[in-house]
Amino acid sequence: MKKITAILSVVLMCVSISVAAANKELETLAQQYFSTMVATQAPSATHKELEAFLALLSDDVGSQHIPFQPDDTRTPDGKENMRKGMAYYLGAHTEYKAKLLDTFIFNNSGFAIRYSHHAKGIHPQNQQPIEYTQTIMDVLEVEGGKIVMIRKYHQ
Repeated sequence: MKKITAILSVVLMCVSISVAAANKELETLAQQYFSTMVATQAPSATHKELEAFLALLSDDVGSQHIPFQPDDTRTPDGKENMRKGMAYYLGAHTEYKAKLLDTFIFNNSGFAIRYSHHAKGIHPQNQQPIEYTQTIMDVLEVEGGKIVMIRKYHQ
């Protein structure tokens, strides 16, 4: 009986250590996601910052940003589509700042970050001035250490 108790204790301890390690990895990924995402919005953002952000994503990443992008389908060219879309807006901001408000870790499958941000600039499509302040929650799913789904919600 003592042997079984000892074995169960060791197994539970290993599982606890594994969960803690997975949570730490997701916390690190959440911080990397936020910092690289913010860097892509800076007035001085270049393709270097964009590629650092995209390196965190799977090739078939899905993205949903309601009401602008309601379809969350993962496609083989998801990362390439995101690269094209984000490259169009590089350098559009003349001012940008963001503050991370909360980070939530969901077992070993994902995380969410809640942040506020303020942006000012010129919209590249219509050359009109833009300015906005919002609170956003990004909910992300992770597989194999890569972000496979991004869902953006506005408060």
